[in-house]
Amino acid sequence: MQSGPGRTRTADTPVFSRVLYQLSYRASLVLKLYHMIKIETPLTDEIVERLRAGDRVLISGVIYTARDAAHKRMVEALQRGEPPLFDLKGQIIYYVGPTPPKPGQVIGSAGPTTAIRMDKYVEPLLKLGLKGMIGKGYRSPQVKELLVKYKAVYFAAVGGVAVLLARAIKSSEVIAYEDLGTEAIRRLVVEDFPVIVANDIYGGDIFEEGRRRFARIDL
Repeated sequence: MQSGPGRTRTADTPVFSRVLYQLSYRASLVLKLYHMIKIETPLTDEIVERLRAGDRVLISGVIYTARDAAHKRMVEALQRGEPPLFDLKGQIIYYVGPTPPKPGQVIGSAGPTTAIRMDKYVEPLLKLGLKGMIGKGYRSPQVKELLVKYKAVYFAAVGGVAVLLARAIKSSEVIAYEDLGTEAIRRLVVEDFPVIVANDIYGGDIFEEGRRRFARIDL
């Protein structure tokens, strides 16, 4: 409605709606930035049920490392009927191959590996109770369906800050496949390890949501 004598401009206009949406979206980003959820391993159904895509999380406790070669060996061993190398129930696997530590360091640079490379190995591990994975980048539609089916979450760690991530790692111990060098399976004790929930048990996907939101925003 046009403004004029005796007339007022209503707030329900396309321009006002776009501005309001942009302000509310930016406010939600700020709130998420400062709201950190602290969780401890092993994860339970109750913990993963309260996590949503986009949540910023600090993980403390034990997590395990494994990349392509270790996943291949683990899954092949399971297919032969061998028991898992460690109890997977409630555990988190971090897709990382840390560099050798320098003198005085617990671990070297420990940045995340591209997660989609592990997608073909995910289901056998989820069947045994794996509850979380940490990596870089998006997951396939099949893996996202498996996360819903088995009540597990995928966390995204920020690439390019490997040294900073390593500071949250308090101890590191090789527990299997030592011959793989940096890709050996390690047991890490972490304190306030920072991640973002990328995929939750409800089908939420931070990458898809980001694309949808920014497609609607006039920058």
